[in-house]
Amino acid sequence: MDSTRRSALRTGLVVGSAALVTGAANAAGAAPRADARPTAAAVIPRSDPFTLGVASGDPEPDGFVIWTRLALDPLAADGLGGMPSSRFQLNWQVATDERFTDVVKAGSVTADPAWAHSAHVEVRGLRPAREYWYRFRLGPHLSRFGRALTTPAAGSSPSSLLMAFASCSNLPAGYFTAYRHLAEERPDLILHLGDYQYEGGGTGIGRTHAGPETKTLAGYRQRHAQYKTDLDLQEAHAAAPWLVVWDDHEVDNNYADDLADRPVEQLGFLERRAAAYRAYYENMPLRRRSVPAGPDLDLYRRSAWGDLATLHMMDTRQYRSDQACGDGYKDCPAADDPARSLPGLQQERWLLDGFRDSRARWDILGQQVFFGRRDNDATARTTVSMDAWDGYRASRQRITQGWVDAQVCNPVVLTGDVHAHWASDLYLDYDAAGSSKPVGSELITSSITSGGNGYDETDGTHPWAAWNPNLRFWTNLRGYVSTTITPTEMTARFRCVPQVTTPGADVFTRATFVLEDRMRGLQQEQAAPQRQLRSSRTDEQKIADTIAAETPAD
Repeated sequence: MDSTRRSALRTGLVVGSAALVTGAANAAGAAPRADARPTAAAVIPRSDPFTLGVASGDPEPDGFVIWTRLALDPLAADGLGGMPSSRFQLNWQVATDERFTDVVKAGSVTADPAWAHSAHVEVRGLRPAREYWYRFRLGPHLSRFGRALTTPAAGSSPSSLLMAFASCSNLPAGYFTAYRHLAEERPDLILHLGDYQYEGGGTGIGRTHAGPETKTLAGYRQRHAQYKTDLDLQEAHAAAPWLVVWDDHEVDNNYADDLADRPVEQLGFLERRAAAYRAYYENMPLRRRSVPAGPDLDLYRRSAWGDLATLHMMDTRQYRSDQACGDGYKDCPAADDPARSLPGLQQERWLLDGFRDSRARWDILGQQVFFGRRDNDATARTTVSMDAWDGYRASRQRITQGWVDAQVCNPVVLTGDVHAHWASDLYLDYDAAGSSKPVGSELITSSITSGGNGYDETDGTHPWAAWNPNLRFWTNLRGYVSTTITPTEMTARFRCVPQVTTPGADVFTRATFVLEDRMRGLQQEQAAPQRQLRSSRTDEQKIADTIAAETPAD
């Protein structure tokens, strides 16, 4: 795949695809209406329709979104969950207690077949910094309840935020045990940083995807429903409100803006993206501001936790410039082209404006791909991933310089995508990383399952760290990151499960790092390697594993 293959595709096949999208979007119906009426002939199903659980998200000081989707047969090939083509009126409640003896908000919402019988309710009028419970009812059927929290009031000074973040849950690769452990921690907030589901078909070492590779609205709906049937994932959704952003596998591996990863998939790609975005909205606890319009969906946004933390949730797929030099790990001069941007220039400006306006103690970027440098070549050459920020160095420099110029108190980047836990300090000049002070730090979560069973090393050091001094920690185990944020410090615990190919594995904290207020740089406070998980792989094999996890073969 040469460096010009996407520019040629952009001027050719994309035009035909755009025409297809317009028809698909119009046929699918307009945005869901909160005041829609149920179909007169709607018959309440005898079986439980709440098989996909419940979720909450996008919390604010006065409320949050609550979500559910009706499905009698979640794996139905048409993606409609075995539901009749009728609109159903659901009742919902929000209470201050798990027994629902003190219901403070209640109402009804229509589950429309045009939106796969999903329901999104923007609950308002609640008190800030409070814990609530919610549930839905359809006739005699009552959903499970979920737990949600409102954020602290604007300008308030909360004492702490318990926040966990996760990424990359591939159902065939293993069991979602890490999600259940995350739920048991009862965080205040959960960030999902992308690759919530995978588009590929076939089987894996854990379980099997229903249906072929997802390319149609029916396929994406079916795939989301299959993931939602997982009880461990349901527990994580019910435990706390989520802030979600996507990466690539919600649509297509390594796509960039309106360009598919492979030329053979370009024809009809915008139609595919429209289907994927629509199914994503239908299956996530998102506000109406994120209702998709054809192949477009507004996803980047900010969420404040009083004046303690501002979370800048980014979209690094929908607007990015094409990967340079045909993608992969390359030594590519185009990576320094200032005209190229990973989040897109408009989102860059939005982020820089957020830095300038911030009064938060902690500014946290929730995003998808590795931000700091990871050079794969110990010689003078710089061989890095064209899909990560290394492949968009001018864009990374503008954002890093932006938080430095704005004198952001404590910038922290959160990352997923790479299927391993990493910790990295961030610099304005990575060539001088060994002799200069960091200007921020990056915490990278491993996958929930992607990559299957992993392995550990006693010293927590990746071979690349020998010539990339910003890289402070690494383990190839699966898991998530749990954090406690206070006005004086941010503590990050890298949580791991020893295996994912059998259910019910225990969880342990492999390493703990602390960031102190206004003190740039990660401080490691704890390390707990597991001898039985130690690998006998050579450095060359570890590097090959890393690259293979991030650059799947065609």
